[in-house]
Amino acid sequence: MTLNEIAYNILNLVRGGRSSNNEHISTSQIKFNVKYYRAMLIRRDFARNGMITRHLEQDLGCLELIKVDASKCCNLPVECAVYRTKKKLPRTVRFNFRDAITHVSDVSGLGTIPMVEPHAVQWLNYEKYTSGKYKAYMIEDYMYIYNADGLGYINVRGIFEDPEDVALFDCDGSDCYDDNMDFPIPMDMLQMITQGIMSGELMLLSGSVNDTTNDTLQDQGRPAAPKQ
Repeated sequence: MTLNEIAYNILNLVRGGRSSNNEHISTSQIKFNVKYYRAMLIRRDFARNGMITRHLEQDLGCLELIKVDASKCCNLPVECAVYRTKKKLPRTVRFNFRDAITHVSDVSGLGTIPMVEPHAVQWLNYEKYTSGKYKAYMIEDYMYIYNADGLGYINVRGIFEDPEDVALFDCDGSDCYDDNMDFPIPMDMLQMITQGIMSGELMLLSGSVNDTTNDTLQDQGRPAAPKQ
């Protein structure tokens, strides 16, 4: 089911099946509510069960790596080059003690790159068996790859706070997401989102009066027509 379908379904429930040309609840407002309820429920579900379903994931396609100086001071370069993604990654759902990045690999998808904490990078060179292997870590929404000489692109999947942010990335010549694509959520979670929105944010709005005279003005509170 797409986000457009989800939003129109909730709007139709609010309307009680009646259509209106001057609806006071916008689909954009409903989409916003769907996305933040989704992020909240994913975090709660992970905290309770410690597992995630692939139906929540989104693929960012092939991400280009660029070589940058390791120094954080532009006028004080250091003799150490590191590689990071050219684009910032979308913000992920907040898991316990880690980002919700579910997969990092080379572009084949077979050469998996493990994630490490940024503070552990300084010790990677001392590892006995894996010191020469790729490692991935996050700093300021960029993904960095340790020991990335010769690696030009990587593939990343994750569970992102706002699925629409993935539209900024390219997947085989087209956007990785739009609101007419399958929305990354399982049906059982969608039922909880719909119930939460209907009993919460939209309850008061659904009780207000729509404009039925097609003049963009609320009907409630307008003076009655004079008697003839």
